[in-house]
Amino acid sequence: FFNLSICHALRNNCSSSSSSISAATFHSLLVADELRPIVGSKRDIIYSLIHIIKTPNSPPRSIKDALKALFGVALYPLNRSSLIEIGAVPPLFSLVVKDGRVGIVEDATAAVAQIAGCEESEEAFLKAKGVGVMADLLDPSTGSSLRTKENAVSGLLNLVRGGGEKVGKEVREMVLKVVDGIVDVAENGSSKGKGRAVALLKMIDCSSDLLIDYNSGFDSLNRSS
Repeated sequence: FFNLSICHALRNNCSSSSSSISAATFHSLLVADELRPIVGSKRDIIYSLIHIIKTPNSPPRSIKDALKALFGVALYPLNRSSLIEIGAVPPLFSLVVKDGRVGIVEDATAAVAQIAGCEESEEAFLKAKGVGVMADLLDPSTGSSLRTKENAVSGLLNLVRGGGEKVGKEVREMVLKVVDGIVDVAENGSSKGKGRAVALLKMIDCSSDLLIDYNSGFDSLNRSS
């Protein structure tokens, strides 16, 4: 189904240019919903995408294309557990923590947020200390972009929705320290981001401390006196 030369270049990381082109090709293929389960079933391709983001000397363009491809794979829910099994979570969080380039952090957190939406994510995220990483991104002192904050909110919300009591407790404890960051998303984020921020605040029982104006489409969310 896939061009064999593209698969070979991606698997063997023949050169920075060929691996980037291959990752970009798979990213473009994953725009089509029907191709996501097919690409996600190719474990060697997923391994190769993860290898690109793990390799210190990978060019930024290759990393971004690989991250976007992993995001596309994770959009298909049944692929998420496979991504966790293959080992996508640790290198994704490593990029978030160690890479200061805004675009790469945004793309990495977008993939993280999608992968969080499965039962298997609880153990993997706790092991990688992912809850703390995502909560830190919501701390105003970190200077995270609004898109990164939205992704962090989505990831934490997905963890609470799909995980058990242990991860739910950790999310609540960590997020209560960065409520201002969630409020920022609720006030200034995209329409989806605002809704997710409000949902996260409700899940962590912040409703008694915050005034939410539902009639204005989540545009007004202020601390009550």
